Amino acid sequence: MSLSSLKLKLLEHMLLNDKPERAAQIAKESGNDFKPVMMHLIGLTRMGYISSPEKGLYQITQKGKQALGIQETTKECAKQLLSKMPQEKAFHFYTDIEKPLNTYAHGLPEFSEKLTKIDTASSEFHLYRNDFQKWFYSLGDTELAKKMALLKETGIRGEQLRTKLHEIIENRCKDLSTIT
Repeated sequence: MSLSSLKLKLLEHMLLNDKPERAAQIAKESGNDFKPVMMHLIGLTRMGYISSPEKGLYQITQKGKQALGIQETTKECAKQLLSKMPQEKAFHFYTDIEKPLNTYAHGLPEFSEKLTKIDTASSEFHLYRNDFQKWFYSLGDTELAKKMALLKETGIRGEQLRTKLHEIIENRCKDLSTIT
């Protein structure tokens, strides 16, 4: 069964924000009117793509993630993503082409930590070139790669971007820790 473009857009929004949200907030942040969003949220809940952990709050389920092309993360994959990577798999931060920062991340936890210290220009440079997305794919984390693609579509920049990136990576590390 294929989902409408609005339903997919709502699932993408919930994936990116990765926390239970109220319908009014989902409508506002996704740029849609409340009534159709509410109708679609009810339908998505009935189909199992989202759940309501508390009255009035909605969040994406594993089935919803699968509808977006994200497979469930295995325990082995979670351990690998949280482990320290060899230098050849490390992420190298730059501020522009041929302008390295000589800062590297050897895994997701270290990546999260380095995000708080690098220049915001580096966050923008890598996000809008798809470098983060490609690195996460190379590590086997399709969920983070998808989130980077969705974050890029928002067009946010500067400190707001760095803060959102850090939040996304920190939440993913916490999720992976619970899987292991």
